[in-house]
Amino acid sequence: MRTFIAIELPPEVKTRLTQLQKELRETGADVKWVEPRNIHLTLKFLGEINKEVFIKLIGILENLAKKTGAFKATLSSLGVFPKNDFARVIWVGMDKGDKETTIISSNLEEKIQELGIPKEKRPFSTHITLGRIRSTKNKEKLMQELIKAGGKLAQENLEFNVDKIVLFKSTLSSSGPIYETLKAVTLSAS
Repeated sequence: MRTFIAIELPPEVKTRLTQLQKELRETGADVKWVEPRNIHLTLKFLGEINKEVFIKLIGILENLAKKTGAFKATLSSLGVFPKNDFARVIWVGMDKGDKETTIISSNLEEKIQELGIPKEKRPFSTHITLGRIRSTKNKEKLMQELIKAGGKLAQENLEFNVDKIVLFKSTLSSSGPIYETLKAVTLSAS
């Protein structure tokens, strides 16, 4: 099964990010937007795993949850990867919570590597993907709106609690990926 580990976002955050997508969509840019129900913060993409790895993964997640406390996070910025001149991915960044998600991701990378899943080559970057840019159609207009919308988002200081890590199954379909929760672990350290 195809899997990834992520932080699921609370409904009010998904609602705000969906509004943000709507504002950016009005630019007419050629973007494949992430379905609102699928918006999340990926900690580690695992790819295809078997049942043996799945069982060991549950143990890793449960141990990590025991050692990791819940934390507050805030949405703070809006940007693109890899850079403005060659924008491919539109993302929302976090201010508060960035340090914690980076530590969790690093701990996951170390433990999951022991299961034969390779470490990520790129350094971890705390972000929530909103969409993928498919062409240069209305790109300038999109970039201008990103700056404006990013300023508004930073002023909102939208704060939320992160108290769970989720292992998701991702099933690819013609209408887009379907995510299913396989295991959610509650962060319990104080």
